[in-house]
Amino acid sequence: MIKAASFDEILSMIDTLSLEEQDALLDIVRRRQVEQRRREMAKIIAQAKDEYQAGQVFRGTVDEIITELNK
Repeated sequence: MIKAASFDEILSMIDTLSLEEQDALLDIVRRRQVEQRRREMAKIIAQAKDEYQAGQVFRGTVDEIITELNK
């Protein structure tokens, strides 16, 4: 079984990398974060579409929405 490294261990490992390797690591982490956010947004959009198609979305003016929320 693979042992997960602690956050402090990971930081120590990063310190052993060259500046170029650290830059590459930062680039990889940023790209992974962007992709993860895209997947999360796609999931939310798909859920919203499903709710809209199922008629579970309230539509109306701002005043109508506020009235509905205050019920």
